[in-house]
Amino acid sequence: MAARDAIVFEDFFPAMVEKLGAEGFMKELCNGFRLLMDGEKGVITVESLKRNLGLLGLQGMSDDELVCMVREGDLNGDGGLDEMEFCTLMFRLSPALMNSSRTLLEEALVCEM
Repeated sequence: MAARDAIVFEDFFPAMVEKLGAEGFMKELCNGFRLLMDGEKGVITVESLKRNLGLLGLQGMSDDELVCMVREGDLNGDGGLDEMEFCTLMFRLSPALMNSSRTLLEEALVCEM
């Protein structure tokens, strides 16, 4: 992709957390994971992302860009994103959530008790 064609992501996550609370936001992330995952493998793969690009509004992404997206979040090196890796990646991609992640974690833990 040329620099002028770069995809710019607007960080809507802080607004979602404010509206849904930490627990509701985590449920939405998990729903997003299930929407994008390969049903047979139980992880998000390059192929499952490719099939779901329309849902994300990212139809113009190349295979190389998809590989990079999966590789960025693939912490265990298995070639796919499990639910925890996906959620971790989503937090890392949101600077505002990274700054407030401790507060969100504490709120989620209080809800669990």
